[in-house]
Amino acid sequence: MTVVNIHDAKTHFSKLINDTLAGKSVIIAKAGVPVVKLTIYSEKITPRQGGQLKGLINIRKDFDAPLPKDVLKTFYEEDN
Repeated sequence: MTVVNIHDAKTHFSKLINDTLAGKSVIIAKAGVPVVKLTIYSEKITPRQGGQLKGLINIRKDFDAPLPKDVLKTFYEEDN
């Protein structure tokens, strides 16, 4: 385990990161009191799952049918 003060940590930050990546424990201290431990970051990724709203939403079979012509006209008609 490596314990360094804040000033030395700022000076040798890249080396401390490499030590952490190599599996060494690195503690940063302020006035001799440990305040921070450097660790390797690993994000836990959980796969997305669907089906949370099953039975709560009803999608009609024609949901992707073309819009009626009068509705389409409002989208494509220019304002004068």
